[in-house]
Amino acid sequence: MRPFTSEKLRPFGTTIFSEMTKLAQEHGAINLSQGFPDFDGPPAMIEEVAKAMREGHNQYARSQGHPLLVTALADRQASLYGLRYDAMTEVVVTSGATETIAASLLGLLDPGDEVILIEPFYDSYPAALAMARAVPRYVTLRFPDFHLDVDALEKLITPKTRAILINSPHNPTGKVYSDAELQAIADLAIAHDLWVISDEVYEHLTYDGVGHRPIATLPGMRERTLTISSAGKTFSFTGWKVGWAFGPAAMIQAVQSAHQFITFATSTPMQVGLARALQSLEPGYYDELRRDYLARRDRMVAVLREVGFDVAVPSGTYFIVARFDRFDSCDDRTFARRLVTEVGVAAIPPSVFYSADPAEGRRLMRFAFCKKDATLDAAAERLRTRLSTTT
Repeated sequence: MRPFTSEKLRPFGTTIFSEMTKLAQEHGAINLSQGFPDFDGPPAMIEEVAKAMREGHNQYARSQGHPLLVTALADRQASLYGLRYDAMTEVVVTSGATETIAASLLGLLDPGDEVILIEPFYDSYPAALAMARAVPRYVTLRFPDFHLDVDALEKLITPKTRAILINSPHNPTGKVYSDAELQAIADLAIAHDLWVISDEVYEHLTYDGVGHRPIATLPGMRERTLTISSAGKTFSFTGWKVGWAFGPAAMIQAVQSAHQFITFATSTPMQVGLARALQSLEPGYYDELRRDYLARRDRMVAVLREVGFDVAVPSGTYFIVARFDRFDSCDDRTFARRLVTEVGVAAIPPSVFYSADPAEGRRLMRFAFCKKDATLDAAAERLRTRLSTTT
């Protein structure tokens, strides 16, 4: 019998996030693999969504985004970054940033177009490119500083290149691109007339005085940049699946041309509730969010170093990448399985996020620290007491 899964998606299989979460559940492991908080965000936001349901906001919203939400998002982008977008033509709301990415690539690209990805990458990027019948080209970030090799990036550009897809703050490494790196990407995009698709879902999770700068703020970049973000990471509601993108009207229309046939519209009460919550958000919310996550980061970095990992301290996101050379000579997938079955802690083996040079990830683990203090304490206790004697 011929395979049911299409040829273009057959190589991707089940995501590593689902695989490791399932393994963690089977073995009662503490799940530091999948990047979702084990706590809720602001209670007032939940109440706003419930209120929207009670008020009858329960039918299809405007496909490109509920007017209340696109207006709130445009106001927020102007207030935070000085980037002004027309709410009705230069903003699109989708069912999570992962859908935004897929709709962007499906809407903007033709078969055979090339897109430069920076590895390690979020695993939906190559899969979405495969669905678009586009071709990925890869430049590799390397442990421990994950510096961008701009010369290597430039060498990947061909007459078929249409876009560079960047992610800053960066999952899985926690890297935040420097102003010099962003300017180098912008210079190449302008010189070669390329689009930049900028995944900025961790925009408010930066540490140690490092700030987030949208690449669209650089001269000449607003008109060629699609900026993507979402509610999940910023407000600790990953299950709400509300994402969005800003960009020039023609670019947003290309995204919308795909979005309207993928999900058509995102949950109406979620959009209405989020819009109202954004308008009444406490002034210090983002600062408090960073302080809380900084404390979690520092706690987890200390534990990983204590037990013997070589840690790359992240400047952003809620992930830590660490080398496990001192424990074993196996590859990352084998070590990840041992962590679950023998130590009781689940992490992500990041070699799956590489294509050009997967060996770069085979001695690394990615740990998520978006967890309650009690969860991190329990994971720390297992690492301290079980790791050295079982691997």
